[in-house]
Amino acid sequence: MTEARFMEGLVQEEGLIFERSREGKRAFSLPEPDVPVRGLSEIVPGDLLREEIEDFPEVSEVDVVRHFTRLSTWNYGIDTGYYPLGSCTMKYNPKVNEDMSRLPGFAHSHPYQGDELSQGALRVMFELAEFLAEIGGMAKVSLAPAAGAHGELTGTAIIRAFHAKNGNPRSKIIVPDSAHGTNPASTSRCGYEPIEIRSNEHGCADAHAVAALMTDDVAGIMLTNPNTLGIFEENLREIAEIVHAKGGLVYCDGANLNAVMGIARFGDMGVDVMHFNLHKTFSTPHGGGGPGCGPVGVVEKLAPFLPLPTIERDPDGFHLNYNLPDSIGQIISFYGNFGVMVKAYSWIRSLGPEGIKAVTENAVINANYIRQRLKKHYHLPYDRLCKHECVFSDAKQLPNGVNTMDIAKRLIDYGMHPPTNYFPLIVHDAIMVEPTESEDKASIDRFIDAMIAIANEAQTTPDLVKSAPHKTKLSRLDEVQAARRPVLRWKPGE
Repeated sequence: MTEARFMEGLVQEEGLIFERSREGKRAFSLPEPDVPVRGLSEIVPGDLLREEIEDFPEVSEVDVVRHFTRLSTWNYGIDTGYYPLGSCTMKYNPKVNEDMSRLPGFAHSHPYQGDELSQGALRVMFELAEFLAEIGGMAKVSLAPAAGAHGELTGTAIIRAFHAKNGNPRSKIIVPDSAHGTNPASTSRCGYEPIEIRSNEHGCADAHAVAALMTDDVAGIMLTNPNTLGIFEENLREIAEIVHAKGGLVYCDGANLNAVMGIARFGDMGVDVMHFNLHKTFSTPHGGGGPGCGPVGVVEKLAPFLPLPTIERDPDGFHLNYNLPDSIGQIISFYGNFGVMVKAYSWIRSLGPEGIKAVTENAVINANYIRQRLKKHYHLPYDRLCKHECVFSDAKQLPNGVNTMDIAKRLIDYGMHPPTNYFPLIVHDAIMVEPTESEDKASIDRFIDAMIAIANEAQTTPDLVKSAPHKTKLSRLDEVQAARRPVLRWKPGE
């Protein structure tokens, strides 16, 4: 519990920046100019100028620095401690990959400078696409999509374009209830009706249920593997055969690829389209709104429908190809989030095939270690070998009035970020834990010890858990009111 005790140390108090304001204070001063001064209104049209902010804070440089530095110490991030946020892969990423993305040749390049002056960048993108194609068992990969859901949208659009080319775009796509929540949204956005199938008693998509729904009007199936229960879809090959027999296509959400890469390839299991989350699996900080990168891989017959442009290599070097008559078109400005690609490329090159396989093995071992040690203390709806994450519930704590949210809030008192709560929806009051490959045994043991301590507190002192957190700047907030009536602007005197 040393990490929890460390978190109880000195906390710098800090109010609003407005409270530091004193009339006449300035953060900087400049000498009087020796040239004529023109007002901003003489340069910029008046309708584009922002109105002056009433009572804008007047502060010195040291006030500004201390204010924001102190606020930063209240943040919790992956560089601060363990982040067991299931289905989001909040792992530590080596800083060397950040350094690579900041190299001047990459950071200062411009998309308008032309192919001949972008050979290094084009090579990185071309080789990264080839690496991903090999990892996923795909024929061709586009790096254009800017996020996982954007990749889903792109992949579904490719499916639609393929069927339309064959005379009928079809109208439905099958989506298991254990898929990511964006899966049905992406299918709907592309004009398809998502048809849900329920998982079987083993937590997997049921092949018989797919067969019952698979008609000539179904464009295919879109599933997440491993699914949101952390369980590998063991019926995938059989499901793919059923879908293919009716002319459909198989889409695999590869956001959880850190559970299988280097060991199994979705293309070898009958998957036709998949996306990769470079901002989760392949070493880019995740969260805070981006940037992300969700490349899409396809089998050979779908390559003509990839978004524009594709990156090609010929004897003269690398170039962008806009000549794809059947393409779904351009889905993003320029060519995607290049900085994210550089980080992923660096990560793959530094690890190599054996290193990538070790990432998967460590992620799976860590998750199953947590599953095995905590299942005596928390309800485990699917007590079977998991992959990258495991899902518990609060069923053992509810008789004492302690629920999932209480457990999450109490974990903060132990100096750790809570796991994902109430997802996936197919597990009532779910507690989803993903350790990732970047945590060592000592870190995971601290998390497990804290979770066991909370389970014991739920039995002996449930009120302590229900009123948590106790060691934060603020205690339990009214989250419903915060969502419905957020205070977005502060006025002096209020």
